[in-house]
Amino acid sequence: MRPRDPREVGRGASPLELFFDLVFVVAVSIAAINLHHALSEAHFWDGAISYLLVFFTIWWAWMNFTWFATSFDTDDWLYRVLTVVQMAGVLVLAAGVHSVFESRDFTVVVIGYVIMRCAMVAQWLRASRGAGDARRAALIYAWGVAGVQVLWVAWILLPPSPATTLVQLALFGIELGIPVLAEKRGNTPWHPRHITERYGLFTLIVLGESLLASANAIIEAREETESFTELIPLGVLTLVVTAGMFWIYFWPPHHEAIGGLRQTFRYGYGHYVVFAAAGAFSAGIEVEIDLLTGHSDISEVAASLCVTVPVSVFILSVWLIAIRQHANRVVNVAMPIGALLVLIDPIIPVPITLTTLVIIAIVVVLVLNPPRDRDESSDTEALTS
Repeated sequence: MRPRDPREVGRGASPLELFFDLVFVVAVSIAAINLHHALSEAHFWDGAISYLLVFFTIWWAWMNFTWFATSFDTDDWLYRVLTVVQMAGVLVLAAGVHSVFESRDFTVVVIGYVIMRCAMVAQWLRASRGAGDARRAALIYAWGVAGVQVLWVAWILLPPSPATTLVQLALFGIELGIPVLAEKRGNTPWHPRHITERYGLFTLIVLGESLLASANAIIEAREETESFTELIPLGVLTLVVTAGMFWIYFWPPHHEAIGGLRQTFRYGYGHYVVFAAAGAFSAGIEVEIDLLTGHSDISEVAASLCVTVPVSVFILSVWLIAIRQHANRVVNVAMPIGALLVLIDPIIPVPITLTTLVIIAIVVVLVLNPPRDRDESSDTEALTS
């Protein structure tokens, strides 16, 4: 298992990577469904915290596999077997999501997470044998990840308390720190176009959840009520907003957003916010449908905020990590202002109407102001930096 060439021509996502992503569709969907139920029942704070904690484990497992694959993907039989083991861990994790929302019980989630991470340890140990200059980094990854898994197993044995939550956050911090330490001691090679394509594909997964959630909710509502005229405009607006979020995300040349270590970590870690916001948007749409069909007693303002907050966060986070450095002044003013205007939507009687208009306006601005420095030489410049 030798490092892949970061300048490899035509490098794209492999069929195994696409297959791997399928299990994350399940995990993201279950997390969004449980967030939807929590928000509809007015458990805003508990629902949001549970969602963010669960989504971290989903995102972090996906991201670690993705960055490892861009450096060491051999696609031989052992690599495939260990990848399938990680997929099994994701499914176990997904089975425990409901318990987190119900009683903050992370036992099953941690078991699934440890299964994934132990397979990842095996991958790093195997890679270290032929990693060359990246050997030290590979070993830091392997032993660092292994050590944290021991701490996770010990953590689920602790009795629930505020201190337990603080320990959990500390363990998240350690997880985030391992790649920083490893990459400073010996860089692993990453392929700019491949890694950003993988992030783009995961973004499509979470945006697709919004379309699926709204379609399923409208179908279910249609079966329960004779009149669903209010749901048709909401379905149209959902499609337009989702398409706008797609347009915003894929406007900049993402492969130019990574290069130096600090810039790359900002891009990689910043996508936690992007993915979580896109996933929460699907839950917000279902909350709006619950309100319109009489299945929720929360206020109209609260229901609208369940939609507008994720959209606003998505716009701001994509702007900060991928758009800002490639945009002119017009775009860099329009993006944050647009994100703030989206938050005003709850005062409008018709759900997410203002959000839709703002998204359309942002897309128009982006079309009229194409990104700068889009050229083929950027890969070499990024790697050199």
